[in-house]
Amino acid sequence: MFIILSMLVVGCKNQPKKANLTADQQEIEKEGLKLLVGTFAEGEEQGIYQLDFNTETGELSNRRHVAKENKPGYLYLSKDGERVYSSNGTKPGSVSAFQWNKDKTALTRVANLPSKGDGACYVGVSPDENLLAAANYSSGSIVLYPIDKKGVVLDAPQGIQHSGSGPHPNQNSAHAHCVQFSKNGKFLYAVDLGIDQVLTYPINSEKKLAKAEVGLQLDPGDGPRHLVFHPTENKVFVINELSSTVVSASVDQETGVFTKIDKKSTLPDDYQEFNACADIHISKDGKFLYASNRGHNSIAVYSVSESGNLKLLTIESVQGDWPRNFTLSPDGRYLLVANQKSNSITVFKVDQKTGLLEFTGNEIAVSQPVCLKF
Repeated sequence: MFIILSMLVVGCKNQPKKANLTADQQEIEKEGLKLLVGTFAEGEEQGIYQLDFNTETGELSNRRHVAKENKPGYLYLSKDGERVYSSNGTKPGSVSAFQWNKDKTALTRVANLPSKGDGACYVGVSPDENLLAAANYSSGSIVLYPIDKKGVVLDAPQGIQHSGSGPHPNQNSAHAHCVQFSKNGKFLYAVDLGIDQVLTYPINSEKKLAKAEVGLQLDPGDGPRHLVFHPTENKVFVINELSSTVVSASVDQETGVFTKIDKKSTLPDDYQEFNACADIHISKDGKFLYASNRGHNSIAVYSVSESGNLKLLTIESVQGDWPRNFTLSPDGRYLLVANQKSNSITVFKVDQKTGLLEFTGNEIAVSQPVCLKF
């Protein structure tokens, strides 16, 4: 179970002496972490890959094709490490569930269900892992599935269609791009790029979505894409694809509504070329925020104040093309970027005190990587 192994590895880093480690822990530390990669690869290469990640050097190696699937653009890994869920960006869209084989070398697809829309681009699972949600970009809709105690996705979906439009050419209709459950499991948030809104759906006692309200109204043409919650405080951060900005907001845990705090650009002041923001993540201590630029091909790095205000510290080249997704290693020491158009994953060292990034020189070739998960 590589999720559990990952946690053990992080724990190992805090041990001052190798003698304090058990034999199993020493073996885990030697082997490093496992990284799953969702791709838009085509033909025989399409599907999900697994890589080894060396936690000492930041090197990626031993690329393995572990599952064949059509456009598994976003992945969720179960807490016990036994299952993987994917959103599949096809027409019509679908969500898939996979189970690891005994030696954790391959994933077997155990379910493939319709996402009740086109172009499923994001999948999320509730904190207690009894609900799965997916966002359909092309059709501007979301879907909610129940999950049983064994992790099986049950075929009793609730589909909801969004409506509306915005001023940007890419906002001719609704385009749901992300679904995230609240930390307390009371709400599902749907980030819709087409209507400049984050919608808040209460989850009722029957585990169904009640009527939504606007959790956060973004500025016209912002095109919100993804969001990430602060690890310890009631704050949230939204990345806007179309306006190349990030927004910080406070979160009301009882109503599920956000209140805007700050908004900052992800680009240099003099940059005039095309750009489309993609992904957003925050450090484990909540002090630093990271946002990816496709076009400028960079990661914007911010410091986060106690009040939630943002300060742009630097904008670091990703050493690749079209950083659709990126992730921080479990110990927070590395940041890894999936560069879709250059068919590469690049690795950066994170300065724990300043939040700044330094390219390690490590990279590996993977066809159209679009999602990274430890």
